[in-house]
Amino acid sequence: MFISNAYAQAAPADGGSSLLSLLPLVLMFVVLYFIMIRPQMKRQKEHKAMIEALAKGDEVVIGGGVLGRVTKLGDAYLHVEVASGVELQVQRPAVVQVLPKGTFSSAGK
Repeated sequence: MFISNAYAQAAPADGGSSLLSLLPLVLMFVVLYFIMIRPQMKRQKEHKAMIEALAKGDEVVIGGGVLGRVTKLGDAYLHVEVASGVELQVQRPAVVQVLPKGTFSSAGK
């Protein structure tokens, strides 16, 4: 008596609105790619090239901030002399930075 029937309206069949609703998601992915993913891939590529270019006698910084000179090279490992007579065997990816020549010898003085 007091309550009338409520009927749902039919949704408009507009295919363009569904594409517009996906546009913000696509734009967010594009921005994320250019701000985060692409620079990270570039850094990884540079680090890999640096590790492959290591040679005996290079002065390096290994993870943890330890300075040393490369004495032996292997496929997966390298030996780093951190003091006279003290060598550490580390994995190649542990090398963080290659220093200019003469940095290690002057750092200990």
